[in-house]
Amino acid sequence: MKMLKVTTIVLITIALVLLTAGCTQPAGTSGNASVTILYSKGVGPLPMLLATNQIDGYIAWQPFVAVAAESRIGKVLVYSGDLPPMGMWKDHPCCALFVRDDFIAKNPDIVNAISALTIASTDYINTHKEESGELVADWIAGKGNLTYGNVTVSSIAVVHSALPTVKYTTDPSPSWINGTTKFVSAQIDLGYITANIRNATPEQRAAMIFNFGPYHTARKMVDDKKVVTPARLDKPFAIGYLNGDMHSASLIVAVKKYQYFNDTYGVALVPRDPSQSKPELCDLMVNGQKVAEVKLIGGDAGPQVTQLAATDTVQMGYIGTPPELAAIDKGIPIRILHPLNTEGSGVVVAAGAPVTDWKSFIAWAQQRSAEGKPLVMANPGKGSIQDVMLKFAIRDSGIAIKESS
Repeated sequence: MKMLKVTTIVLITIALVLLTAGCTQPAGTSGNASVTILYSKGVGPLPMLLATNQIDGYIAWQPFVAVAAESRIGKVLVYSGDLPPMGMWKDHPCCALFVRDDFIAKNPDIVNAISALTIASTDYINTHKEESGELVADWIAGKGNLTYGNVTVSSIAVVHSALPTVKYTTDPSPSWINGTTKFVSAQIDLGYITANIRNATPEQRAAMIFNFGPYHTARKMVDDKKVVTPARLDKPFAIGYLNGDMHSASLIVAVKKYQYFNDTYGVALVPRDPSQSKPELCDLMVNGQKVAEVKLIGGDAGPQVTQLAATDTVQMGYIGTPPELAAIDKGIPIRILHPLNTEGSGVVVAAGAPVTDWKSFIAWAQQRSAEGKPLVMANPGKGSIQDVMLKFAIRDSGIAIKESS
């Protein structure tokens, strides 16, 4: 039975970070109430930190929200679509497929093929949810258990519990585009977007952020079941994604069900070793021809993957929109091709926390601050989609934020 475990070294390091928390971030305040934000460098350590009482709660992507509830080490306070300000994050954009500008300029048919496979895989997920859940659980934990200290929970049960909270879509609809602009505003307010995007007009921003051409081409190819065969690449390229993330399910299902996509659409990511739960090397096959060798590179959080894109280590990626927007703002040459999912994150607190909703959470934060023990809430990393939403909600509620340093 395979298990995911957080190492003692990681926990000790994070515990030391907690002891040295500081650096107040400017924010609207409610008296002297504050919440400390701890960055855990990925979602993996979060359940263990909660189980061992090192934090009061966390925000994470699925299935790590469901992990807390299924294992009973915590409870779900609020899902991301219901975070304050009320209504702002309903059906919010989450992860999206990006590509480096130079890669698509040289290899448009390769990019179209990956986009087509992603679209076809998303369609499959939405019509085969139970099977897709088991495939994701196999990728995350070999269908085994997730273990945190003396708490063990079935990965399959966790994924099936999480699936209804993630909405898989590849359609860059007007509402999705509008949701992305809300993230731009939130990131400007938090100081995460300060350069190219901040200073651009709405039209310039759209040109900087999006390239929907591959989506429209790929959507038609999927509908017609006729994918154009690209010229063969003479060297491998890499796709980044997030470790332990259900939001990358379209990539996971594409690899796990490669024979189905090959037979149905003529496009597939065929793992070199199909026996691996989480393959790292695949061949991109189109119409029976090998057109590229593809490396799959997992990252702990979105900003890590965009840094890999900045150094041309990865050429495409499945990550959250805020890290993509922040990267574009800093001049990293990527563009968003289309969404992968909406919503799919949530805030978790300790099982015994005296809270039932956001209002009682804020009251708890005020009480703990008055007692000299401010709440400590963790997230996967600075600049991640979860970091942006949690900080924005806390600030909107009039509570000061401190960051661990």
